Amino acid sequence: LKFIFGPSAVPALDLADQHSVTRVRSPSGRILYQVLGSSGKLYTCYSSCHFCTCPAFGFSVLQKSESLLCKHILAVYLSQALGACQELPVSEEQLTNILLAEEEDEG
Repeated sequence: LKFIFGPSAVPALDLADQHSVTRVRSPSGRILYQVLGSSGKLYTCYSSCHFCTCPAFGFSVLQKSESLLCKHILAVYLSQALGACQELPVSEEQLTNILLAEEEDEG
């Protein structure tokens, strides 16, 4: 993993091992993932479009194209493969509130 994903591999494995990934699912089937980062901040990841709200994703992946993904997205994929995702069923309104809160944090 380290050969393919570089420095993100070990921290992502740590996050998966610590069960830091939560799969958030609404009744309509919408899914997003929340990852509790090593700093204690909660990041939202969308595996369907390969996106994370962390600063490293914006800088290393989008701006500089130095990485394929950040440790949070890799942790999502590893947690899925290992069956280590926590599950959080939410209402459509709760999902909307999660997304709006994330948008406010970015703005």
